[in-house]
Amino acid sequence: MSAASLVLSGRSGASPTKFVSPFWVPARYPLASCAQASRELRFRYVGCIMDEQPGTYRRQFLARSFKMMALLVLGSVSTIRRVLAQARNMKQPETALFKDDGVIPNNRLHLLLYRGVLPIGGEDAATRVVQLFATNNWTNSWRNGIYPFHHYHSTSHEVLGVYRGSVTVRLGGEQGRDFNARAGDVIVIPAGVGHKNLGSSEDFGVVGAYPDGRDWDLLTGKPGERPQADKNIASLPIPDNDPVFGAEGPLRGIWGA
Repeated sequence: MSAASLVLSGRSGASPTKFVSPFWVPARYPLASCAQASRELRFRYVGCIMDEQPGTYRRQFLARSFKMMALLVLGSVSTIRRVLAQARNMKQPETALFKDDGVIPNNRLHLLLYRGVLPIGGEDAATRVVQLFATNNWTNSWRNGIYPFHHYHSTSHEVLGVYRGSVTVRLGGEQGRDFNARAGDVIVIPAGVGHKNLGSSEDFGVVGAYPDGRDWDLLTGKPGERPQADKNIASLPIPDNDPVFGAEGPLRGIWGA
């Protein structure tokens, strides 16, 4: 029996009567027309109440049920709209993957490069970058430059936020790739991925930070660093938050959390 109809029988011999619920919405209303279907339900509800005799508990129950349903629908629509708006404003990063070259271990996780996502306008842009990272629990921050030699960290992932000037960075070790970054860009470097400053503008400024404020080591590919460095890298958890966009950011999805 359809949920939208019910066959009622009266006295013996009487013809059965098909009762159609006034709250049934035809199949022509797709889910995408949720708001239109909600209005249709409201009008049918009002008509139903006006046609019945007043003072019944059934009307009161239906009124409360309809109110609850409307609140749930409107709340869901509001949530969906908010998520879609956030997604439109959330830039997707460029990604790169580097294999172990025998000296620099690199990582199975992708390096992420966000373009133009930092609040760098006005005075003291560095402080705003520090605050943005801290909001997403990337702390233990510093403000300086990038070392001009190949190095990596085995005890923490790292984020670099360029708040002023520009820089060219070799990522992935000697056999890696060169990337240009400028004010507003963010580089998320997985533990083990090599990085080296190949040259920067005179006014270059960068903020570094680490998930959960982890302490970081400084390794350069010297004999004896491994296999302990590999064990350190493998033991690190994936951060709970993207350093720029927080828990809903792309990082966890790209890193396979």
